[in-house]
Amino acid sequence: MAEYVILFAGPMGAGKTTAIRSLSEIEVVSTEAANSEPGAVDKPTTTVAMDYGEIDLDPDMVRLYGIPGQERFDFMWDILRERAMGLIVLVNADDPEPERHVHEQLTAFAELATRGGVVVGVTRYDIQRTDIGDRIVATARAVLPDRVTPVFAVDARDQEQMRTLLLSLIADIETRHALAAAP
Repeated sequence: MAEYVILFAGPMGAGKTTAIRSLSEIEVVSTEAANSEPGAVDKPTTTVAMDYGEIDLDPDMVRLYGIPGQERFDFMWDILRERAMGLIVLVNADDPEPERHVHEQLTAFAELATRGGVVVGVTRYDIQRTDIGDRIVATARAVLPDRVTPVFAVDARDQEQMRTLLLSLIADIETRHALAAAP
């Protein structure tokens, strides 16, 4: 049995809490507080420490941690990054600068992406159909040129879509570990 510790990162409002809620088989532990930046993202609350959920992928256990999207809470990034094995970056397709957010997250978590795995999920893709996927792939390639970073259009509310994203990440982690162990 393996245990996977997975981080969900991205800007405020990208769907991290929603994604964890759609995947978790336990009640999600959430540290939501009133949004003090309503001009940045139109939502009433934001994560200030972390979200936590679990999913049993028999025989493996996956621990899901959503990290705050605001840099002022980045001290939690360091705490949670230590045990993490993989990273799911979520960004909104209708954000004015989704590539910037992908660049920031992949840069901040480059060490994790190198030693573990990483995938990118683009939410709200149905609202903003453009070349966003190609731009996100190019951004990921620029930040992490030595690896392929899978990019998916996802609905964070859809359990099956999020499960596909998670299983892709776990496959990425297992492949990287197998290649590292090969003679």
